[in-house]
Amino acid sequence: MNNTLTPVTLTGQMISLFEQQSQWLAAHSGEIINRHRIKALDDFSRLGIPTQKNENYRYTPLEKYFLGDYSESNENPFPVNVGDIFQCDVPELDTQVILVHNGHYSPSNRPDALPKGMLVCGLSEASVKYPELFEKHYGKYADTSTDGLVALNTLFAYDGVFIYLPPGTTMEKPLQVINLSHAFHNQRITRRNLIIADENTSANLVVCDHTLCSKQFLSNTLTEIYTGPNASVNFNRLQNENSLSTQLNNLFAYQSANSHLTFNSISLHGGLIRNNFYVTMGGPHAEAFLNGLFLCDDSQHVANYILVDHASPHCTSSQLFKGILRDNATGSFNGKILVRKDAQKTQAYQKNNNMLLSDTSRMNTKPHLEIYADDVKCSHGATVGQIDKEAMFYLRSRGISYDEARHLLMYAFANEIVSLITIPVLQSRIIDLVDKRLRNEIARCAECKANCG
Repeated sequence: MNNTLTPVTLTGQMISLFEQQSQWLAAHSGEIINRHRIKALDDFSRLGIPTQKNENYRYTPLEKYFLGDYSESNENPFPVNVGDIFQCDVPELDTQVILVHNGHYSPSNRPDALPKGMLVCGLSEASVKYPELFEKHYGKYADTSTDGLVALNTLFAYDGVFIYLPPGTTMEKPLQVINLSHAFHNQRITRRNLIIADENTSANLVVCDHTLCSKQFLSNTLTEIYTGPNASVNFNRLQNENSLSTQLNNLFAYQSANSHLTFNSISLHGGLIRNNFYVTMGGPHAEAFLNGLFLCDDSQHVANYILVDHASPHCTSSQLFKGILRDNATGSFNGKILVRKDAQKTQAYQKNNNMLLSDTSRMNTKPHLEIYADDVKCSHGATVGQIDKEAMFYLRSRGISYDEARHLLMYAFANEIVSLITIPVLQSRIIDLVDKRLRNEIARCAECKANCG
């Protein structure tokens, strides 16, 4: 591609690419997925790739990351067994492992210890096997009319992970989804996930993003989560890809009455990471806790955008995001709490704290509230600063070296987020990865047979 392409030209090229692939996509996707492409095409043609003129993307220059010679991940040349190329080095982490390779739900997946009635399969497979259930939820929470990335994902979507928990189901063993990117050439990857936790269910999910080579990957991932009445979903995400990767992630969650959602995001490594979180509290007494930590160096960029929509009364939400930046790294946080007129007795809290380790790193933060109810408790705040000099002096005065004192303060800053992960062995492993990352070591699973660098 020409590096001087305008956003309009780039949008036109994506539409042209869709037209070239439309027959393949139609043949490899269910009718419901294909039907949603019609509106998505109209919306993407109007919206295009988000530019910095869009206030939500003001600090994220997406266009330059779309430039490059990418091949498509439609035909997967890597039929692999997850155990042959990837082994998690947390043997105590007793999970059901699901592999998604270059956006394809792997045929080697054989989850055999699922609760009775629980469904786990590929997205397109689910659209054909369970059409009524699939149509009830697919595309119902992700709005293609407001964000070009959402429309683009819907346009190219064909595979990913489908998870359904029938009423009354409890997952005793967490489900671990491993998104692997591995190719001979630079690759563009589309992933689409749908998670349905019906009434009185409990789900524990771990999602890990990894690259297994030094190629460029441009991934556009969208996940829709439905939490039914009294349902509980605990979602943990670890992002650890190479410095050439571009990760664009949209998560849409809808919460029914008395539901509980916890989302923990740990962004360890990647070239560009853009995480958009949209939570709609559609029933009273729902609770949502969104937490994130990102570590950024070199010329990497990490952006988190959050919109929590309090659409019902007596709901509680909390946002806590932290970032550590060094070198020429940049980051942004744009968090919004929307409290609608009838959402009385809302409690909503938002905090963003950031630590800059160099004069050339930069962080932009914009927490804000939009409140139309009068009986609420809401607060928001943000800080951007350097390592506390008084704390550094205290540690140095007790014989601790400068480098170790600096590391201890960074670690303590990050640990507030890591400590919120409720799976003990996973928390222990992430503590180790964060520790290595803070020491500027390569953060990867020790038993992985490829260096993600």
